[in-house]
Amino acid sequence: MICSLPSPRFPRLRHELDVVVAGWRGVGAQARFFAQTLAAVGDAFTAYRGETLRMIAQMGLGAGALALIGGTVGIVGFLTLTAGSLVTIQGYSSLSDIGVEALTGFVSAYVNGRIVTPLTAVIALSATIGAGTTAQLGAMRINEEIDALEVMGIRSVAYLASTRVVAGVIVVIPLYCIAVWMSFMSARFATTVYYGQPTGIYDHYFSTFLQPTDILWSLFQAVLIGLVVMLVHTYYGFTASGGPAGVGEAVGRAVRTSLVVAVIVILFASLAIYGRTGNFHFSGG
Repeated sequence: MICSLPSPRFPRLRHELDVVVAGWRGVGAQARFFAQTLAAVGDAFTAYRGETLRMIAQMGLGAGALALIGGTVGIVGFLTLTAGSLVTIQGYSSLSDIGVEALTGFVSAYVNGRIVTPLTAVIALSATIGAGTTAQLGAMRINEEIDALEVMGIRSVAYLASTRVVAGVIVVIPLYCIAVWMSFMSARFATTVYYGQPTGIYDHYFSTFLQPTDILWSLFQAVLIGLVVMLVHTYYGFTASGGPAGVGEAVGRAVRTSLVVAVIVILFASLAIYGRTGNFHFSGG
């Protein structure tokens, strides 16, 4: 095999092969860690219930100074509020150019529920819950606290990774409900108050084109996003090395990876759910 033979005449080729092999080994290590974490989810509910509840409270409301602004709840709500307002501004301006600005309610119901809110939630979860998880686990790794837990007979993957994954998925559900509500309310406020459109017209087109199944599928995507984000961030935090600088590098890599993977998950989930037609019928009845 080429990979096993020394190549003094082709050092560049040998280096490229080593990079490829190391990359695939990293993928295998991540897959093994993800499998171990998911297999230990039962222990998070039984043996480590207290830690799971503590993680739920910390991720949802925050700790320390972060709790003053509502923690992740406040951050997700603010991001989706601004995103919903931007959808309204762009939608109303574009529709008014062709004289159908009354359909702004349709844009909010269709775009916010299916696209904008899931993508905004990805950024918020990765930047708050995910980054915090990676930093916590990374600090524990470089301080040898994880090794100390294993010496005491505590299953470190179940106690540290599985509990955080479970807490993240549970916290995502109410957070996403708040995010959807904030995006819809901000769009309605901007349309009816700022642009002066009658509330009856907005509510008519919004309720006509809002499909309840879209909200349920959007919530399903949010749960998948939460699972992916927490798995990626726990892995990079659990395997951090190199001191404080290594923790910062791990956080950066985790954020980049989770954003890319979560967007890919949204893409394929949307293709599987909505297909080519999008289950959309432009009619008033």
